[in-house]
Amino acid sequence: MKNKFLLATLGAFTVYAVLFVVDEWALIRGGVPPFLSLVVRIIAIAFLIGYALHRRSLTTWILVSMVVGAEIGHDLPQIGVHARVLSLIFLRLIKTIIAPLIFATLVVGIAGHSSLKQVGRMGLKAILYFEIVTTIALFIGLAAINISKAGVGLQMPASTAGAELPAAPNQSITDIILHVFPENVAKSVAEGQVLQIVVFSILFAIALALISEQKRHPMLRFCESLSETMFKFTNIVMMFAPIGVGAAMAYAVGHMGLGVLVNLFKLLATLYVALFAFILFVLLPVALMFRVPLKRFLRAAAEPVSIAFATTSSEAALPRAMEAMVAIGVPRQIVAFVMPAGYSFNLDGSTLYLSLAGVFVAQAAGIHLSFGQQILMVLTLMLTSKGVAGVPRASLVILMGTLHSFNLPEWPVFIILGIDELMDMARTSVNVLGNCLATVVVSKWEGEFGKEESSSVVAEAVR
Repeated sequence: MKNKFLLATLGAFTVYAVLFVVDEWALIRGGVPPFLSLVVRIIAIAFLIGYALHRRSLTTWILVSMVVGAEIGHDLPQIGVHARVLSLIFLRLIKTIIAPLIFATLVVGIAGHSSLKQVGRMGLKAILYFEIVTTIALFIGLAAINISKAGVGLQMPASTAGAELPAAPNQSITDIILHVFPENVAKSVAEGQVLQIVVFSILFAIALALISEQKRHPMLRFCESLSETMFKFTNIVMMFAPIGVGAAMAYAVGHMGLGVLVNLFKLLATLYVALFAFILFVLLPVALMFRVPLKRFLRAAAEPVSIAFATTSSEAALPRAMEAMVAIGVPRQIVAFVMPAGYSFNLDGSTLYLSLAGVFVAQAAGIHLSFGQQILMVLTLMLTSKGVAGVPRASLVILMGTLHSFNLPEWPVFIILGIDELMDMARTSVNVLGNCLATVVVSKWEGEFGKEESSSVVAEAVR
């Protein structure tokens, strides 16, 4: 009975997806009556809601809410656009969690459990892993765009005349290095500078570890309590996740529509195929090499990845991703160090996207770039991306700054801007998935995976 219900639900997913994608083209050609299409989609959604009620899983509800949100945005676009406020509420609540959660888990992990030598060793291993994986992502993006040649033959649209994008900040190597270190921790928290919060927390934890036990113990007790409280806070906020995620999807479809897929399908398909290839040929072999328990890992990562996909925000997925990795056996100090650091150094999806988008601009402009020039450009993109992770739509800002350096035109970026939200969904999801895997890999590398038993509060993350 259970298998039949699951098959019926998968069938509903398939029917809905097919109807949703082809609806505009089919209706234009008169192939499907509008009323019949609507009725079938509603029946499919009813099956999905029934399955969610049967499973009683937050991850399932999030996925179903994405479908419901897409339907609202498609058929009731005005309501979908105005529903954005619900997704913004969810994002604001999530952002309040990040700083105290990172601070508490790092302090407890370093000052309470780890040796200072382990912290340095763990940092070196994490940076080595980050650089290897992001470099591979860079080359996969290059290969994908050179094979598909998605930008070749494009003409400059008249609508881009006189349009302007935000100016990219001019950053020297000194600026990028200074960006890592906080000048005011309150300012870092207010601006959401995750890497600066990590640096402050590590230094604070080291200082705490060096003082006497009598004075260290009260602060450790406070941080342990704060850590547990923030994990419980996350569980409470995540009860609102299906509404926030559904509203984000309704807004995306409501203000963009499905027609955006028509003119730029080739570029969009290139990115999605390249990201899928990266997961299949890089992340999966890495997981197998380090003997990551795939079933448990995928179950734990599914929820933060789906949140990242719908909200196009890595920050929205960070607290839940940290909680989920702790729940499957990664020590808290490793999660609290590796995952936030990965938000600046291990953006696999964004790195792949930047290399792909940079060459796309050159192809659209009819400018031939040699392989050496392409490598230089994407290395520049990868370097500059380390310093502006907190900027909204940072990838486009970084791309614009690099184009000026290579005398490439701006107008192809406006074409990308038209579907950037759809591309952002994919690259942000891969960023989160890659950082989740990085925490497990480093903990396996350190021989610490599964040694720390998670509390009942944290265990709720993967139920």
